[in-house]
Amino acid sequence: MENNALETAVEAQIRHQITDYCETAQVPGFVAGVHHAGEQVIVAHGTANLATGAPMLADTGFLFGSVTKVLTTTLVLQQAERGRLDLDAPVVAYLPEFALAVPGAADKILVRHLISHTNGIDADLFFPDAKGRDALKTYVAGLASGCGTLFEPGEQLSYSNGGMIVAGRLLEVVTGTPFPELLEREVYAPAGMKDSSTSAEQAILRGTAVGHFPDPETMEAKVTGMFTLPDTWGPAGGTPIGTVADLLAFGRTHLAGGVSPTGERVLSAESVALMQRVSYDMEAPNTPPMGLGWVLYPFGGTTVLAMSGASPGGVSILCVVPEYDLVFTAFGNTPGALMLQDQLLQWLLRDHLGVPIPSLITEVGQDVDLTPYVGTYRSNQLRIDVTIVDGELEERTTYEPADASQERIFTEFAGGTTSAPPQRYVAIRPGLFAPAGYPLETFDGYLRLLLVSYHDVRDGRARFRNGGGRLTRRA
Repeated sequence: MENNALETAVEAQIRHQITDYCETAQVPGFVAGVHHAGEQVIVAHGTANLATGAPMLADTGFLFGSVTKVLTTTLVLQQAERGRLDLDAPVVAYLPEFALAVPGAADKILVRHLISHTNGIDADLFFPDAKGRDALKTYVAGLASGCGTLFEPGEQLSYSNGGMIVAGRLLEVVTGTPFPELLEREVYAPAGMKDSSTSAEQAILRGTAVGHFPDPETMEAKVTGMFTLPDTWGPAGGTPIGTVADLLAFGRTHLAGGVSPTGERVLSAESVALMQRVSYDMEAPNTPPMGLGWVLYPFGGTTVLAMSGASPGGVSILCVVPEYDLVFTAFGNTPGALMLQDQLLQWLLRDHLGVPIPSLITEVGQDVDLTPYVGTYRSNQLRIDVTIVDGELEERTTYEPADASQERIFTEFAGGTTSAPPQRYVAIRPGLFAPAGYPLETFDGYLRLLLVSYHDVRDGRARFRNGGGRLTRRA
């Protein structure tokens, strides 16, 4: 690449921030890319795999994690354009075997609810272990006996792995094509994602990063014992793998109204705009409005289309800023790399683009009544007990595995740690709380997801707790 303004200004700053953060926070490797106004730069640093010493390079592959959800949504919109799917039709019209543990609940879920995270499927930690062509069929079959609902479809917003996986199976049924093949044919190929794959077997043929977790005793990074989640999680982000250049190409496709850098049309301009339109807004600072696939992060008057993705010991992010013709994507191979991704995003917005980033939280609340939020909240295999301690809310989170297989997969995905010490929260205002001890500016960017909110107070008791965009319901 010839020297240009983006390369000299942005590349130097990103490299400086990556180097400093990775050395102090013990992140083995990190790779980031920016495309802005026709110019592109990719910066790689450190080690892709501490077990082998392989370096992190600009073309090193990594697990997309939940960034895949935007790719899955793109596939759904393609089939809607071709007349094979109606977004406002019930899922069971195409997938009659779709059922949940609550009789009749699945019948109310529309195709649109799957990709807008408004479906209410209580399956966020449901990890059936299956592989191959029938993996998604196995997942859907398991929902009927093991997973209920959190709310009526369209009533609330809760980040939904289950909804995206059902969408993946729906795509298989209406196209007659396995999800991995459909993703490769209809998104990877036309978008110019030439180094992307859909399995560990494919990824091993090229340089690919693996995740790491901090050792509980030494806090030094150690290699994950699990590379990917089961095939059952493919459409939600369990198995797709690619490079920074590939995600930049996909992001540029959405910048250009559905036309990829190769010149092929991946999606209509109307569908691209629909994905960026607000489909549900919780009107809570910790939960940005949701489009279709995209989370719509407000930074003052500027909207950032974003999705981050956790994988075993790693985290990716993809951000598209249509107003400024910018795409940013990154991967770090420890979970703590999300903080660096947030720092880079804010630097790009504030210093590179000149976007003012207002303070999201300016002060803590005074004399907020905490009693409506006390109680036990549950979702699939997760329990959160909320009490009042020393004038603050204290939350204790307990993982309650459904069976030994679920426990094994989740434990490996979490790096061996499935419990956390109690967390204290200070009131910002009624219904909104911040983790104690954090500077308020922490929450101005992507890390606003650390805030916790409570919703639907009835008879003096909140019905839902929202943490990280996910709802748990009062037991």
